[in-house]
Amino acid sequence: MKIVLPLSLVAALALTSVAPSFGAEPPSAQDEARKEMRAGNILPRRTLENAAFAAIGKPICRRRDESKADNCVEYLAGDYDSSAMAYRFKFIQDGHVIFVDVDARTGRVLRRSR
Repeated sequence: MKIVLPLSLVAALALTSVAPSFGAEPPSAQDEARKEMRAGNILPRRTLENAAFAAIGKPICRRRDESKADNCVEYLAGDYDSSAMAYRFKFIQDGHVIFVDVDARTGRVLRRSR
């Protein structure tokens, strides 16, 4: 005896076995940083930001309109790189972007580039 399945049922079964799981997203870099900080492997972000601020050597602008009037640096963002266990902090002054890389384990400034 031959069993015949409708084509739509065969297609549905085939798709469910290879369809990606949309509910499980990979962890973001910030999620990884939080996990590492809770485990005691890296320093808190605020501590690392302060190391980057000190490496800039100029005051950080507190308001966007302040950067044109004063000789301050505008803080843009900080991104965590889980493979390097380091943060890259981005600043801008006079149209130039400044990057400061900080070791997330020690707080040591690794590199400052313009």
